[in-house]
Amino acid sequence: MTKTKDKWERALGQSKISKSEFKEFEPELRRELVELQQELRSSNVSVMVVFAGVDGAGKHEMVNTLNAWMDPRGIVTHAYSSKDAAAKERPDFWKYWRDLPSVGQVGLFLSAWYSNPLLRRVQRATSEKVFQKQLEDIRAFERSLADNGVLLVKVWMHLDKKAQLKRLEELSSQPETEWQIKPGAWENWGLYDRFIKASDKIIQSSEKAGAPWLLVNGKHRYSRQIVVARALRDAMRERLANPPVSEGLDEKAWDEKMKGARGTLQKMDLSKSLEKDVYKEKLKALQAKLYQLQHHAKLAGLSTVLVFEGQDAAGKGGAIRRLVQGLDAQEYQVIPIAAPTKEELAHHYLWRFWRHLPRRGRVTIFDRSWYGRVLVERVEGFAQNCEWQRAFQEINEFEQQLVDNKYLVIKFWIQIDKKMQLSRFKERENTPYKKWKITDEDWRNRKKWDAYDVAVDDMISLTDHKHAPWVLVEGNDKSWSRIKVLETICEHLEKELKRIKS
Repeated sequence: MTKTKDKWERALGQSKISKSEFKEFEPELRRELVELQQELRSSNVSVMVVFAGVDGAGKHEMVNTLNAWMDPRGIVTHAYSSKDAAAKERPDFWKYWRDLPSVGQVGLFLSAWYSNPLLRRVQRATSEKVFQKQLEDIRAFERSLADNGVLLVKVWMHLDKKAQLKRLEELSSQPETEWQIKPGAWENWGLYDRFIKASDKIIQSSEKAGAPWLLVNGKHRYSRQIVVARALRDAMRERLANPPVSEGLDEKAWDEKMKGARGTLQKMDLSKSLEKDVYKEKLKALQAKLYQLQHHAKLAGLSTVLVFEGQDAAGKGGAIRRLVQGLDAQEYQVIPIAAPTKEELAHHYLWRFWRHLPRRGRVTIFDRSWYGRVLVERVEGFAQNCEWQRAFQEINEFEQQLVDNKYLVIKFWIQIDKKMQLSRFKERENTPYKKWKITDEDWRNRKKWDAYDVAVDDMISLTDHKHAPWVLVEGNDKSWSRIKVLETICEHLEKELKRIKS
């Protein structure tokens, strides 16, 4: 606490800048910021500037200043409120992932991921345990951004209690500024000591995570503008001149680490099959059951995310088609994942998946998924060792957030053997309406069968959890695999609905 107190005191002790000094500093500072923006455009860096702090400390005015000083084509502002209906039906971080700036852009964020945890803790609407869990989630979010090239600049604008009271009184005394006082500002001022106590914990949490705050005295308009603009300038300049370097384990070291976890796929019994008449009977019954279960899930507000992975021609598409026949067409969406587009490549690799998360009570089916990071991107060399190796933790944290926000997550790996794949490839080549399914890439991937087996074993070992399990599906017989998928989904829906009701 002492270290944090010292930081508050240093912030409040920042020198006051006169109007004449401000006019002297401003032109050069604006020039430097705009030039850095031009350099940023040709980099693989995006910048996120997060503003937090006490009401009346000048956060909104600072955002307006940066928008006025910088090139508007490369800067975007996001401010959040509790009235965002789409966000209410999704995990807390969904809206922030949705709004991530692309590489070359600067994003300014107001009332962002610190706002709600702080205010709810100050109002004692959440426990200390919940507050600490929220800070852990924030640390994971910020670490993932930083590891994937985002420059995060965090600005905490502060006022002491007396100065905040004066600022609120000034704003409320004039009709043209009264609107700037947010709902609850006066109530928050009455809880100022609690606010500082919770803020101390946020500052300490960020220090431990290596993502410290710039504490700024919000009392003096010209001083705060210069201090914040200089900090942004210096951070951008440093990142562009000295990009961080990360190294993962080499192939030999990674193999040594994972040697005891491999061999899962080889243990599967791919001879399992189902008679056609039994298949048809079970299919009809399971689709009817699934329809009812999904109806109850919608009423309970239980969202579902289903992931389908497997070798080429393993039967993912066929399994998905039989699955959706048991769902209300208004309540699901199938997301086919191909190679990332130019826009997607300009963002964090998880960005495109966060954007497709279903609203409350609905179903999203991913035909291939975020696991491409640790499969195709690993095997084909599209991701560096450090990138795909840290992705295991990032993916686990992503899926945990879904589960924490009332999502049911089930992941299917459909396995076939090489002989069956060859047979299906040839069938596709010889069937006019299936020819589109077979590509040169499928044949290239087949040559790397063993490398993919290793990657899949590692994936299952490191991302199979009770809250987001991998279900291994024997796929040589399509009837067997389709029924196993449907049975698994019904089983998990039943179990989760019972848990919710209890």
